[in-house]
Amino acid sequence: MFKDLFSLKGRIALVTGGSRGIGKMIAAGYLAQGAARVYITARKAGPCEATAKELTAAYEGECIALPIDISTVAGCEQLAAEIARREPKLDILVNNAGAAWAAPFDEFPENGWDKVMNLNVKSLFFLTKALAGPLRAAASAERPAKVINIASIDGLSMNPLETYSYHASKAAVIHLTRRMATRLISDNIVVTAIAPGAFKSDMNVAARDRAEELGKIIPAGRVGSDEDMAGVAIYLASRAGDYVVGNTIAVDGGIVYARLSAEIAG
Repeated sequence: MFKDLFSLKGRIALVTGGSRGIGKMIAAGYLAQGAARVYITARKAGPCEATAKELTAAYEGECIALPIDISTVAGCEQLAAEIARREPKLDILVNNAGAAWAAPFDEFPENGWDKVMNLNVKSLFFLTKALAGPLRAAASAERPAKVINIASIDGLSMNPLETYSYHASKAAVIHLTRRMATRLISDNIVVTAIAPGAFKSDMNVAARDRAEELGKIIPAGRVGSDEDMAGVAIYLASRAGDYVVGNTIAVDGGIVYARLSAEIAG
């Protein structure tokens, strides 16, 4: 009964923003658990193709690069058309592509708002919509398709940085996940979200460059590892996560609760 609980054998996945950071961690985890093909996207063709080549060499399944800019609805539709051309169905969609912007309140620019909200929220919704056909084709009551949105702990609590559009976008992703989940479960598509804390990436420079220092303020005593991120993504994508609908799982070593405790104490 429990033998293949976390297996992804034979499944087809798409991970946006999969050439580096959290997206790459998830793509590698899926291949390690038997995914047949994992498509990854990124704006830059070189890094996307290099990661696809690296992961294909490391695992039995195939990692395929689709270097497409999905910051617009047209880009989302282009990516969906490319997936539909290659695959009759899509088992797993991970909406990971994202952007951040920091600026003082009195100087925060409109383009810093629009860039972040468009990619983090708008594109997430319209890519999922564009891929509804392949997701429905893969979905059944016995084996639902999965949509996993990558939010952030900054959608759950505040950090000291003035990242207004990023905070707003990630809170929106968490609530949008609930709304999408409520609708799509009737099509046997399970929608959930992950809220990462500190993981080494080009977006989280502090975790990448000052991991030891940052680890001192995290209750778990360290920043997240590749295995930490891959583990929760595998759980949600596999049979193990079939009954988890609309939830957002914080993977942060306890920092959200530490922040909330500090706010209450203060």
